[in-house]
Amino acid sequence: MDRSSLGKKLHLARAYVTGSPVWCAWQVNYRCNFRCSFCHYWIDPMGDQPETTPEQFSLGAEKLASLGSLMISLAGGEPFIRHDIPDIVSRLARWHFPFVTTNGWFMTRELARELWNAGLWGASVSIDYADAAKHDAKRGMPGCYDKALAAIEHLSATRTHKHQRVNWMSVLMEDNLDQIEPMIRMAAKHGAYFMVQPYGVRKTGSTKYLHDKDAGVSSHLLRLRAKYSNFLSNPYFLSRFDDALNGGVGGCKAGRGFFNIDSTGDIAVCVEERGHPVANLFQHSAREIVRRLRGDDTPEKCTACWYNCRGEVESLYNPVGVLKSLPTLLFDRGRPAVAQAAAL
Repeated sequence: MDRSSLGKKLHLARAYVTGSPVWCAWQVNYRCNFRCSFCHYWIDPMGDQPETTPEQFSLGAEKLASLGSLMISLAGGEPFIRHDIPDIVSRLARWHFPFVTTNGWFMTRELARELWNAGLWGASVSIDYADAAKHDAKRGMPGCYDKALAAIEHLSATRTHKHQRVNWMSVLMEDNLDQIEPMIRMAAKHGAYFMVQPYGVRKTGSTKYLHDKDAGVSSHLLRLRAKYSNFLSNPYFLSRFDDALNGGVGGCKAGRGFFNIDSTGDIAVCVEERGHPVANLFQHSAREIVRRLRGDDTPEKCTACWYNCRGEVESLYNPVGVLKSLPTLLFDRGRPAVAQAAAL
């Protein structure tokens, strides 16, 4: 039986209160059509492995629903290299809150409409610079900036419910802090929220894309969040950017608050530990999966990332963070106040 929007929110609250994970990154593939210099998924050997079928997504989603409703981020790779994402979204939406992250290359008006009608809760499009040439160069794909902007426009224009949210998603790197404010304003003009996360070293093993640790990043981002209503990143998450750049943030809740499922159903505490699975979605019960995730003590020693999938979830376990997240989680906060944010 499908859960209503309210029912899913109540089941999400149950998962949170009982200490079960509330966020799942489900990698639909490890293939990508871009050649990003700061991400090596496009040469990841896992790109050749089998991929979960829509029918398996149904089975897995129903099993996970016994723990509560989850916020499930469909990611990769580039998800839309696959042509069955709307079908997958529809299957997940019966019990959970499906989101998708994309580079925007394959998005069309028709596909966007199909995704919303299937039950997509939110979509994030990756753009790292306000300057098209810089974005295209960093992503290794000429014309990808224009494609990403068009994707945001398609997704924003075809929403069918108030809760459906479109995000402009940026990775903070060594050379784009000054691009953040122009991107926030551009996102507002296109009917999108803005979110940011810092580059993580484990994507490539290189530190050259890390931003200057002495730049006062947290205070700068918090000022921008106070100024622009469409800057959606949680203030607790932003307040720890300086820590993330200066040795890392301890106390990771990977495996407790969130976890990763790869394209074969293998489950790890996070995406960067995908090579060290602790369970398999199709071989273990939901209770056994949770037990095994909690039994992995790797996150307690790791300070390597402060991605959205970590920091935004951990904000829910901070008093200030959870208060700031409640409006987004509880209310239909789909489209930003465009005129206000863009005019500032």
